[in-house]
Amino acid sequence: MIVSGDWAGKRYAVLGLARSGAATVRALLAGGASVVAWDSEAAKRAPFLPGTGRGTSEAGGGGGATGGSLVAAPLHHPADGPPPRAGEELMVAPLDDLNGFDALVVSPGVPLNTHPIAAKARDTGVPVIGDIELFAQGRASLPAHKVVGITGTNGKSTTTALVHHILRTAGIPSLMGGNIGLPILGQEPLPAGGVYVLELSSYQIDLTATLDCDVAVLLNITPDHLDRYDGFEGYAASKARLFAMQSPEHEAIIGIGDAASAAIARGLSARGEHLTKIAPGVCMDQSRWPSLQGPHNAQNALAAIAVAKALGVGEADIDRALESFAGLPHRMQRIDVVNGVAYVDDSKATNPESTAPALAAFPRTHWIVGGKPKGDELDACAPHFGNIVRAYTIGEAGPAFAKILGSHMPVEESGTLDAAVRAAAARARAGDTVLLSPACASFDQFRDYEARGAAFRTAVEGLA
Repeated sequence: MIVSGDWAGKRYAVLGLARSGAATVRALLAGGASVVAWDSEAAKRAPFLPGTGRGTSEAGGGGGATGGSLVAAPLHHPADGPPPRAGEELMVAPLDDLNGFDALVVSPGVPLNTHPIAAKARDTGVPVIGDIELFAQGRASLPAHKVVGITGTNGKSTTTALVHHILRTAGIPSLMGGNIGLPILGQEPLPAGGVYVLELSSYQIDLTATLDCDVAVLLNITPDHLDRYDGFEGYAASKARLFAMQSPEHEAIIGIGDAASAAIARGLSARGEHLTKIAPGVCMDQSRWPSLQGPHNAQNALAAIAVAKALGVGEADIDRALESFAGLPHRMQRIDVVNGVAYVDDSKATNPESTAPALAAFPRTHWIVGGKPKGDELDACAPHFGNIVRAYTIGEAGPAFAKILGSHMPVEESGTLDAAVRAAAARARAGDTVLLSPACASFDQFRDYEARGAAFRTAVEGLA
């Protein structure tokens, strides 16, 4: 795991014990810190209790920030490796009193604009940080490396995974972390010359103060998460902080397709050659990149190419990586080609806005749409109806969507995903795409979008 000698002898409070919080606790203990940790869910506290992880020796008080004394609970489970060194300790207790702590480490999911823990931290002068800031503090202890930070409202995960894939293709050691993959503090450090590629949400940037990215990327900014910010301007300012933390001689890459991102780029104009702007609508030959179709993926690819060049990756390695990139599971992921027809899993598109880019990507599409609706319209998809050969509606939204789409294209009310795949396969011809991009949640027929995507793969495999 990644640790820092700077943590030794310090005292940290950790709120939230999901994956990143659990990794944070272990890293802090390994670095010689003492920790008081809490999660309002008993199931997430349990692994940190004494003995088998099912013990009952913990502070009382139940929910997030109510009473109880601090009860020691050494973190030592054989499956996790050696126990902490002598003098290290963990306490599991509600965080009622923050006096004496060096920092409060919170999960990005904690709404600091409304959660009472934020006021407690302000009153006691305790910094509020996240695991990315701890990683930033630990960088001096790592072998020589570089860090790429990628943010934006849309496209972060694809671009992060693509940069990681390009680096691996070029033989450069690379790890993904942040808002994707395994928690960064829980991963083994890279050897000298490695690159850490971090997907960073605005929440994670808010909890970070000293992350100086060698390459920082902003893809776009559109209204999102406004319940956590003082309007859209506050949200955009959060994204801009990624560049404020950078040394000016480090590389900034910014998509300028929206006004907010373009304004941030203008503010960095003094960086000169260390600033790369990505304009919208650049024409590219994406025919050799099966998992990077559509205008939005052209922008993602341009950003990844700019990162790779900034890191010294050659064009031949970049080209090979773009061609071999498999995409992320359930995000416009090509599952197979059967009889010349491509089958694409975009199950993670759970609303019309996230489905629209997929519809724009393929000129002859058999669209499988429906599930548990989040609304009663498909307006965001309408500009791309001309690409759809036929729609196949499924799930709870099926009948309503069939009525909406019926005046624009042929529609079959298939009902189930398996029936829709079989019907689309019967009608599609070579060169067509069968696209699962439901524009709906999955909970009417599936456990989650991942289970829906797995069912799509099973149905496609049954066609062969």
